[in-house]
Amino acid sequence: MTSIQAEMPVLIRHAGDWIGTYIVVDLQGNILDRHQSHLTCEFPLDGEFPYYQTNRYTWADGKYEEYKFPGSYHDKALWFDTDRVDGKAWEVDDWTIILQFSYKGVPGMSLHEMIQISPCNNYRARTWHWFKDNKLDRRTLIQEERMR
Repeated sequence: MTSIQAEMPVLIRHAGDWIGTYIVVDLQGNILDRHQSHLTCEFPLDGEFPYYQTNRYTWADGKYEEYKFPGSYHDKALWFDTDRVDGKAWEVDDWTIILQFSYKGVPGMSLHEMIQISPCNNYRARTWHWFKDNKLDRRTLIQEERMR
């Protein structure tokens, strides 16, 4: 068993493919954006990174984006440092992971995400709080289901 498997058992439960919906809302709850997602969370046994995530997003108008997030592991946390993001994730309890990250191309913006996985490991609920210059700017609400 690797360190990440032993020390982050909640994160390990996220392995696999997830489909869902992202809804971005302003501070009054007005929808700013809505799109579909397909995320793949992997724990490669070989290679440079013990965690690898691929995010695919599709909008109703046909727009498509795909991003890759390799993660390193130390100090009981998952660390991201890619061309796009810089961040850290850690476990809080048997359901919850907290992820703090920032987009490198967006100065003054930081995101704080809470991720809950159901006890049956088939459903996830995620919320992002976007802060711009330390002030809450918007939220993203994410509902996901494990692909079967």
